[in-house]
This record gives sequence, C-alpha cells and structure tokens, in this order.
Amino acid sequence: MTSACLIKVRGVVQGVGFRPFVYRIATELHLSGWVLNGQEGVAIHLEGDEAHVQSFLDRLKSEAPPASRIVEMDVAPAATAGFQNFSIKESERNQRPTVRISPDLPVCNECLREMADASNRRHQYPYINCTNCGPRYTVILALPYDRPNTTMKDWPFDEYCDREYHDPANRRFHAQPVACPQCGPHYYLRVGEETISGDDVVIRRTVELLKAGKIVAVKGLGGYHLACDARNVDAVAAMRARKFRKEKPFAVMVETVAAAEALVELSADAKELLTSIARPIVLAPAKRELLGVAPDNRELGIMLPYTPLQHLLFAAGAPPVLVMTSANRSSEPIAYEDDDAFDRLSGIADAFLVGERPIARRVDDSVARAGAWGPAILRRSRAYAPGAVTSFPLPSRTEKSILALGADLKNTVTLVVEGQAFVSQHIGDLDHYDAFRAFEETIRDLMTMYQIRWEDVVVVHDAHPEYRSTAHGLRLPCVEKRAVQHHRAHIASVLAEHGAWARLALGISFDGTGYGDDGSIWGGEFFVGSLQNGFERVAHLRPAALPGGDAAAQYPVQAAAGFLAQVEGLPSLSDAPFSFPSRYAAALQLVHKKVRTFPTTSVGRLFDTAAALLGFTRHITFEGQAAMWVEHIARGAGEVDCYPFPFLNGELDFRPLLQAVAMDRIKGRNIADIARAFQRGIAHGVAEATKALARSHNVDVTVFSGGVFQNELLLEDLKAELGNTGLQLWTNQAVPANDGGISLGQAALAFFDDMKKKYRDAA
Repeated sequence: MTSACLIKVRGVVQGVGFRPFVYRIATELHLSGWVLNGQEGVAIHLEGDEAHVQSFLDRLKSEAPPASRIVEMDVAPAATAGFQNFSIKESERNQRPTVRISPDLPVCNECLREMADASNRRHQYPYINCTNCGPRYTVILALPYDRPNTTMKDWPFDEYCDREYHDPANRRFHAQPVACPQCGPHYYLRVGEETISGDDVVIRRTVELLKAGKIVAVKGLGGYHLACDARNVDAVAAMRARKFRKEKPFAVMVETVAAAEALVELSADAKELLTSIARPIVLAPAKRELLGVAPDNRELGIMLPYTPLQHLLFAAGAPPVLVMTSANRSSEPIAYEDDDAFDRLSGIADAFLVGERPIARRVDDSVARAGAWGPAILRRSRAYAPGAVTSFPLPSRTEKSILALGADLKNTVTLVVEGQAFVSQHIGDLDHYDAFRAFEETIRDLMTMYQIRWEDVVVVHDAHPEYRSTAHGLRLPCVEKRAVQHHRAHIASVLAEHGAWARLALGISFDGTGYGDDGSIWGGEFFVGSLQNGFERVAHLRPAALPGGDAAAQYPVQAAAGFLAQVEGLPSLSDAPFSFPSRYAAALQLVHKKVRTFPTTSVGRLFDTAAALLGFTRHITFEGQAAMWVEHIARGAGEVDCYPFPFLNGELDFRPLLQAVAMDRIKGRNIADIARAFQRGIAHGVAEATKALARSHNVDVTVFSGGVFQNELLLEDLKAELGNTGLQLWTNQAVPANDGGISLGQAALAFFDDMKKKYRDAA
C-alpha cells in the first residue's frame, strides 16, 4: 500500500551529512520524494510502500550520522505527488531560522587515511574534510548551511570535487567545505620578511622552527594558536614573557592517547572526554612536571590533534609535546583574522603558519574535566558552541526572543529562539577592550544568524549596575530590558541544564563576587525555589568587610583584612610565619575606619584569606589563582580532621575556621595539612547547612554552582559528606559552573518570568 508523509526533523541536522544519509536510506528502500535544509532543520517528503516508509522512520532514528542530534521529529500525513525518484532539493529561505548549527568537528579516520595515502588526490592536504568531519560553525556566514553561505564561497569546485559533491554514494556528497589541492585553499609560512609557499614545504619548515625552540603562530579552526616545544624550558619561558602570562597554566597537545597517558592520569571518563567528538582540553592529574607549563598546579590541560594540519605537523616530526595556547596576550581574545594576528602577535611569534581560508568567528578551545560528579565543562567553546543547551517548554510557537548578556568575567551570551537556548562560545573578560568588541560581535552574529529583530527581543542582563554587559544591554534598542541577580542565575543554569522547570530545589551559589539584592557583594548564598517561581535567599556566609571592593580580588591579603578583623586573638600578621606586606595594614585601617569598604558574603574571598594565612601574600596573576593554590597544596596532605565551620541562625560562621588556620600556622603545622583541614571544614560546614535547610524546606534536590565549585577537592568532599543522605546533588555539566554559565541562567529565569506573565494575562 502506497503512503506519503512529511517529516520535519529538528536538532543538529545541518552540516553533519544528514541529507546525504536521508538520500541513501530512501533510495535503498525504493522510496521517492525529496529532502531539504529548512530554517527549522531538515524537511523530508516521502512516498512509497507503507512498510518501507515505516522502516525509513525507524532507521532515521537508529542510524543517524554520529555528529547529528535529533531533538524533535514530527511526522504528518501528506498527499502523494507522484515523484519518480528521491532528490536533494535547494534549501528553503522563507522564514526565520531556528535550526541548531553544528559545532566544528574533528577530522575523521577516513580523511586521515586518505591524507596519509601517497596515491590519494588529497595526500597531505591540510584542508581535507567530508560530511563526517571538518569545520562548521567557524565557516558558516549565514543559514541555511550551504556553500555560498560559508567562507569557502571563493573556492569553486574543480571537476573532481564537483563530481564527489554530487555523488550520493560518496561521503563528500553535499559536504559544503569540501576541497582538494587543485581547487581549494592552502597554507603559507611567514618568517620575518620571507613568505614560503607549498603545504609540504611550510609544514616541514614549521617543524624545524618548533624543534629549534621557536614560537609559531598557527592558524586553526577558530583562531590562531601559539605553539612551542613544551619540553624546551627556554621556549616555554619565552612564551610566558612575550604573552605577559606569568603563571596561568598552558595547555599541551600530544599526538596519541598513549602519549597523553605518559603525561597524565587518565580515568575512563577522562579518556572518553579526550577522544570525544568535541576533542576538548581535558584537565587531569599530571604524572610528571613540564617545567614552566603549569606551575603550582597538580593538573595538566591536555588535548589531541583535531585538524588535518595538526596531524600533519606531528607526522612531520614536530616535538611530541607541544604547548598549544590561544594566540593572544594575557586576557585578550584569541586572534582569528590574519591582519590582526600579524599586528597583535608580531612581538610574540617568531613565525606565522597561515591558512588561506578565512575564519567566520573566533572560537577558543573548550576545557573540560572528568570530575567526582561526572564530566563537566569549564570553558564551553569549540565543538560545543553554539549548540542549544536546552529547549524550554513552549505551549505554542512564539515570536519573542530572549538575549541574555551574561556577566563581565568569562562572558558568554545566550539567545533563546522559540524556546531553544543557544549558548555562544566563550568570549572572555569584558574589562579588556578587545574582549568587549568580541562580545558586541557575538551579539550581532547571533542576531544576524537567526534573523532576529530588536523589536522582538527581551534583553536580560546582570543586576550589577556597573557591569559593562549591563551598560551595553541598557543601550540596546530592544522591546524590553530585565535584570537578573547573579547568584540566582548560577542556580538557574543548573536547573535549566537538567530540564527541571518546576522542581523545588535548594541552591548553593559560591563564587568571588556578585551584586546582591541589598547592594552588598554576595558570593556565599543559599536559595530555595524553582525556575517557574523564582528563588528566595534563605542563608548565607557570615558577612565580612571587603576593603577596596572588587579590587580586593587581586590581593589575597587585602581581602584577608576584612575577614580577619572579626577573628579574635590573632598575633601581628606582619611577623613570621605570616609576614603580610604593608598592603594588609593599610586595608585593615580602611576596615576599622569604615572607609571604602563593602559588606561581602564571598566564599571566593574566604579562600583568598586562607591562602594569605598559608603564605600566598602576593598579587594574583589570574582569576582564582589563590584558591587553586590552596587546593593544590591540600592535595599533598595526609588524613586530617576538619576545622570548625558552624552553621547557626542561617549563617556559616567563618571565624572559628580562620582562627584554626592561623593558630595551626603559628604552631608550625605543615601547611598542606592546614590547607586540607580548611578544605574539609568548608565541605563539612556546607554539608551540615545543606542537610538542615533541605529538611526545613522539604527539598530533595540540591544544586551547586559558581566558580568555587570548580574546586574538585571540595566536590569530592561534598560527595563524601552528602552521598548517603538521599539528596539528589546536581552541578553544572553542559555549561561552566563559573560565570560562563550565567547567561543560560539569566535566559531561563527571563523565559519563565514571561511564561508567568502569559498565564496571568490569560487568567
């Protein structure tokens, strides 16, 4: 019996070989009709034997390409049109797109085999790709995803590539970035005033430079990397000096999993992350030290090659461990345009390995960890962005979109289009001019990509009135603007990830700083509530004074002055073993005089205070450094009891905790043991507060978010303390627990605020 149907597939279904896949199974089953890319995803008209149609639907779900992700599939009866065969039609362009854009994909094994085959047309071609691999987000200029809408538009197919592109049996069938050495882009090398051409020649010369201890700027998928030999101490030191990156760890790249296992301890989960289709930088415990690469850090960030060029460099004899770090000066955004790279990196790189294909947008490498609570993203960028993290429940399609601007640190932007929350790549810290420009570019990019008009947008920003993102949001010509409190957004981001729209939860949000409801600096907050009904603050860290406000985040001893002013019985901290610099005494004067001080409940600054007491009395050179140092030295301790951190009358009291740290330091106790007792004290106090609040509010889900919860030792201790309580323990996994997840939480709270308004209006 002949039947016909119209199938609409939504999800990651463009740029991942989905139409060729549909074509192949339709023709195998002798079905007729067509498939095309539409603004919402892929549309399929199918005609043929009813049993074959059902088989097609089953295979569509079970055999979909590995890089695709079907989120929603609608099947509706259709009138037969008498098609004689099955075809791929031109893409539709008649409405606003809502399709999920495919992230960039690592080069596949089939392409690697071809690249290594001397008889193959694409032998050693650094731009080899097919429908199963290669660039996507970093080459797309507009939707739908067709070659004229990519940065490959200026390289027309030669006869060979054109034949493959139109051959349904070929894996390059409708692969938009496909090219070969005869018709596609190439690489060249700039060394001083000399320009060297020829892919083979420039790769060999680049390897020679790396082996000689030089720093090379290498153009990748989403921007330039700065590469050098990770085992060459002088090269690593030169990289640090030229980038102005004093101590923040570098990531490294190795060719194989075996090479990674020689450097770091890879759990099964970590190995799965490392070899996943995302190919992120994975943080794992180091087995041996690479001098200068990750100072004062037990973990090493490691990744595998994911572009053909990177594989070619290793195959040509590059050093087996390469520092592969974002091409920028410290805290600036990654360079991705050639002229900008030549300008900004001229004092850093000794040479430039330049690809001719333009990059549509800058995208850093992603960073992940296989932790105690499962795999977690610490920086969400390449191979994850701009995927939709979640789809909010819609009673019906809506024209209004939400643009959430995130926070000023580790900024990301989230755009909600018809319920789908698209989270941008990592942008950076907006107090840097170039990062702020990248923030503006990303907003324009998302708005243009999804054809969103400002009159149809609600803009959501942080409640901090002095954030650059807030100021920018207030200038945008949108239909409405809303503020969302920072720590509620952290909690909302976790619940949004889990699709827990109505679930009552206890939320614990710990970080360095965030603007509170009362105008003070929050950072140690407990909430009860849900996405649908909002969150009430029910407890917090005991308030301390913060001399100098946010500036105290740069100096642990300055933050310590406000906390230690409340701790009785302390000796002079200018003497050994503390030897605090004069900045502490000056900050303490501000606290006593109540001049330029602000109340704070920041757990991040509490960690800074402990770091100062343990000997970290200098200026920090990157965010979270002092707290990371505390965790690092605590890992070297034996079994210790926890210091007291009592929860009384809705407050966690830091005074006994810090007094114990100071007294044991005076007694000469090993600082690793002190750090471990401090960490355990934090975990025990938080666990006791969690259990008490969960009981009193009848809650069985506990949510942890904020930068403090990237402390893996703290998560391990909390799991030990709370694992047998029956509470469900959730933290961020799809977006970072740090401020990189804020925009998703902002978008979620704004979305459900809108839903409440609609229901009230309807009533």
